[in-house]
Amino acid sequence: MDIMELARPYITLADIMALIGAVLCVITLMVQTIVPLRILSIFSNVFLFVYGVLAGAPLPLLQNLLSIPVNFFRLRQMQKLIKKARVSTQGDLSMDWLRPFMTPRRYKKGDVLFRKGDAAKEMFLTVTGKFNVTEIGVELSAGCMIGELGFVNPENRRTQTVECTEAGEVLTISYEKLLGLYFQNPEFGYYFLRLTSERLMQNITWLEGIIESNKEVISRLEGVAVEQKRLEWE
Repeated sequence: MDIMELARPYITLADIMALIGAVLCVITLMVQTIVPLRILSIFSNVFLFVYGVLAGAPLPLLQNLLSIPVNFFRLRQMQKLIKKARVSTQGDLSMDWLRPFMTPRRYKKGDVLFRKGDAAKEMFLTVTGKFNVTEIGVELSAGCMIGELGFVNPENRRTQTVECTEAGEVLTISYEKLLGLYFQNPEFGYYFLRLTSERLMQNITWLEGIIESNKEVISRLEGVAVEQKRLEWE
């Protein structure tokens, strides 16, 4: 008679539930992406919850009963993030989907969010109020993202100064948390790459407009200079 034959009378359904739950829990430690991790965690919680019920063990029962809705909530958050990231490939560059991962902060008129050359550690999404990019004189209102280029800047330094011109609220997210989202979700990584590329293209377009305006001014000045020389010769 082998060991399994001897052990069978002593193995209960509660033991099987506990074993499966424990194995799934160990597997979650080897998973590298967040969505499969949450799914495995939910299954592990369910099996360990059933074990708690069958074995009359209140501690694992309560612990896993509380863990199940938390894992469901986090899983739904991540699924919404991925869905929005996929939609972004169709042209939607809204950052509203990032709100659940951000922290609110209020600013008064005259407050400076950051100055050019400061160390960049977080990104902002404006909710209310008005903000001014002082170097280029651009006003930002609700729904604008600020400070995303500091995330991809190798030196993590601010390239411009942003000042609050009308009291309002912003949402912030640290680059550390943003980096976690970036690497855990390829879809979000693609979304952010596309978003920063769009911002860079907007900046390039703005600079090209300035260059063209300067060319017109220079051309007019050259015309005036030529006309003055002609008059002097006459």
